Amino acid sequence: AAPGDALAYADAHDNETLFDALAFKLPASTSAADRARMQVLAMATATLSQGPALSQAGTDLLRSKSLDRNSYDSGDWFNAIHWNCADGNGFGRGLPPAADNRDKWPYARPLLTRIGVGCPQIEGASAAYRDLLKIRTTERAFSLDTAAQVQAALSFPLSGTDETPGVITMRLGDLVVVLNATPERQEQRITELAGDTYRLHPVQAAGGDPVVKSASYESATGTFAVPARTVAVFRH
Repeated sequence: AAPGDALAYADAHDNETLFDALAFKLPASTSAADRARMQVLAMATATLSQGPALSQAGTDLLRSKSLDRNSYDSGDWFNAIHWNCADGNGFGRGLPPAADNRDKWPYARPLLTRIGVGCPQIEGASAAYRDLLKIRTTERAFSLDTAAQVQAALSFPLSGTDETPGVITMRLGDLVVVLNATPERQEQRITELAGDTYRLHPVQAAGGDPVVKSASYESATGTFAVPARTVAVFRH
């Protein structure tokens, strides 16, 4: 009944940071650029939801605790937020303490020497996330007051049999949000919007992510095209 009572998040202080959770789940060969873009996509699912959204401190900087899942007593060596991207993101600081992590050491050990990100990925992810925060805080549609308002404004027009695996297309009032988690550019056609005029949200069009700027909308067919590993917000 009250969206403001529902807290959305992709990671919090419990368990691994988002970067570390993805390190365990993604193929070790995943590029640094893709890891950063996937991190932003995951954060976007909370940032562009109804109700308040949080992110763990440093998640936009790809913060890692070197795969430590319970770092309350691990000290600054594992818990530090590295504000200067030249210092890295904390990944590879060593095997996390045995108490809560020993069972994952066989998986953690090889990962800690294979995965890395640098300033382009850290700064790029932070800039893209700040753009999403600006959209969220300037578009009233992301902070509706009641469940009835949400149900009236929100729809997923390509869900069910029309859904593209790995893509979520969300219509929210005058906005259309496409989250493309796939490794390819995707086209999402909403036939009922054919003839309408949409454009990439001006915050993203002038923002810090050069990739999203190639997202486009074809009015004649109602087709939204979004690059790989990208969340794009379109405004009517």
